[in-house]
Amino acid sequence: MAPGTLRRLVDSALVTSRIRIADLAHTTDGTTVTVGGFVETVRDQKKVQFVILRDESGAAQLVNPALREDDPEAGSSPERRSLTDAISALASGSFIEVTGELKIDERVKLGGLEVKMASMVVTGAAEPEPPIADDSSVDKRMDWRFLDLRRPGANLIFRVQTTFEHAMRQWWVERDWIEIHTPKLMASASESRAELFEVGYFDTTAYLAQSPQFFKQMAQPAGFGAVFEIAPAFRADPSFTARHATEFTSVDAEMSWVTSHHDVMAMQEQVITAGIAAVVEKYGDQVRDVLGVELSVPTTPFPRVTLAEARDIVAAGGYDLPRADGDLDPEAERRLSAYIQEKHGHPFVFVTDYDTSIRPFYHMRHADNDGLTNSYDLLYRGTEISTGAQREHRIEILEAQAKDKGMHVDELGSYFDFFRHGVPPHGGFGMGLARVIMLMLEQSSIRETTFLFRGPNRLLP
Repeated sequence: MAPGTLRRLVDSALVTSRIRIADLAHTTDGTTVTVGGFVETVRDQKKVQFVILRDESGAAQLVNPALREDDPEAGSSPERRSLTDAISALASGSFIEVTGELKIDERVKLGGLEVKMASMVVTGAAEPEPPIADDSSVDKRMDWRFLDLRRPGANLIFRVQTTFEHAMRQWWVERDWIEIHTPKLMASASESRAELFEVGYFDTTAYLAQSPQFFKQMAQPAGFGAVFEIAPAFRADPSFTARHATEFTSVDAEMSWVTSHHDVMAMQEQVITAGIAAVVEKYGDQVRDVLGVELSVPTTPFPRVTLAEARDIVAAGGYDLPRADGDLDPEAERRLSAYIQEKHGHPFVFVTDYDTSIRPFYHMRHADNDGLTNSYDLLYRGTEISTGAQREHRIEILEAQAKDKGMHVDELGSYFDFFRHGVPPHGGFGMGLARVIMLMLEQSSIRETTFLFRGPNRLLP
């Protein structure tokens, strides 16, 4: 089948005559068109009416030569007068469908296109007073998220997310990776009990998955080779920061036959670069014009520093780490990223070789230093977006490391079974999708890049 044939067949089967506003630019001047969307503004002047209509693809100007009751032609043109009255009564936010003649006029600001209205149907009337305004607080906007999402910037954010996800998925699929869908109900914790949501499950208790960690590892002894998943994850974390959520979309990947965590880093930076490149190509100009952000494709390889080196860098800058375990806190991450940006001109940095004491039991430890792990965090514009590692695949060492961490070993029996019947060396990463988009598009909060945010005090809408 020739390229585009399937889409044309599908499009020809659609019964609607409505045309997307973005497609008006490819339509001939003078053509009768039908457009539909919500009313952004109405300018009701004495002799003419203008309506700015916005749909999922953009905005267009509609025009109607107004015919008032006192006009001489009013009696002979009831349809036109009815249209004028209906436009005057429109409330912003109402959904309408309009048929009219397309006019190409370079003087029109919205792409040089205008539709002269012949008829209008109000398909969904809005109340006169909207509950939110441009200057409403984030929390207020989240209360009315379905209206907040009408903003062009919000629409663009989720188009960017779609493109970013698709490009990552395409990278994996083209390299013969397998997409999996893992359970979100678990019998035991995947990492720790500290951030688990408990749910009643018949006569027992289940837990919402913090990550697909155990299940994506299970795919390795299954012989899948390399797997990925983009799916929900849950953390009972009572944080109210701009970068935390209790339910989020996690991007996960796991692959066999790694020789170290550096193999995982090399894979992840290629996946991320593919995603950003696709966004730049498709939406780079819009992101600049609408959001004021100049996107560029990062170079590879990303800069790499060990955790010990990172500590030295921030200490040399006059910052003392407050955490007793020696892990980087958010301020240290910002300072390290600023240093990397200044020295290398790069928005990303891998921090590698974390201490055993601050990593999960399943991270492989250095062959020559039991105090360090084959693991990393990835920072993007000063914020951690991902954790990755080579996993420990030797059952006797894995069990010993779990006991060393004080884990409930008896509850991990089914997990340990994954490693009793042969498993290749493997590694992978987990990454928060909304956090990546937030940093890419320089948004102030993860709430802006989450379709419907969930936090400690938000379960609606």
